[in-house]
Order: sequence, then structure tokens, then C-alpha cells
Amino acid sequence: VQLQASGGGLVQPGGSLRLSCAAFGFTLDHGIIAWFRQVPGKEREWVSCISNGDGDEKYAESVKGRFTVSRDKAKNTAYLQMSRVRPEDTAVYYCAADSLNFCGDENEFWGQGTQVTVSS
Repeated sequence: VQLQASGGGLVQPGGSLRLSCAAFGFTLDHGIIAWFRQVPGKEREWVSCISNGDGDEKYAESVKGRFTVSRDKAKNTAYLQMSRVRPEDTAVYYCAADSLNFCGDENEFWGQGTQVTVSS
């Protein structure tokens, strides 16, 4: 299984960015896709999760109302649409997948990170 996260970059405060997580060897018709982020020196933070079966979405309070998670089964790719970003959203973002339909900190598969920097 490979998860390839992409789409990070430099964005101004208040702007938008869309992260992608392409899955290989794991079909987005079961389990979950989750997004995490980590700042150097700090613990990894859970950001969002989507159930691939019924599309149920969950968000951390810090991003609720600003970020939207989705998945495209035909493309076998998940997305994290980031809107109204803030400097505190700066982090390396990771996607993860699990065969179980449960959103948690531990997941079976992890992708490499993609850096998001929010700065003017």
C-alpha cells in the first residue's frame, strides 16, 4: 500500500489550498482516510477523517468550518480542502488509511508528508 500526499505549498493567510492523497493498493470503498499534521517539536495532531463507505466526515475543532475532507472513489484519491487558512495551520500534513471504519490516532498505512506554510 502506498499513499501519496501532495498539494502543499506556500499560501497567504485567508487563502485556500487543496491537498490530495492518492492511494495505491488500498481502495477507497472501505475503511477510512485520515489527515494529520505535525509541527517540528510538537506532537502529531489529528485533523480530519472520512469514512470511505458512507462518507461520514469528522473534524478537529481547530479546523471545523474551514477545512473539508472528501474522497473520489473513481480516482481512488482523498482530498483536504483548506480554506481561510491561518498561520497556525503551518505544518507537515500526512494522510493515513485504515481498513477499519474507525477514526483514530493509529492507522495501518501512512503517506509521506506535504509541507503547508501559511505566511504573508
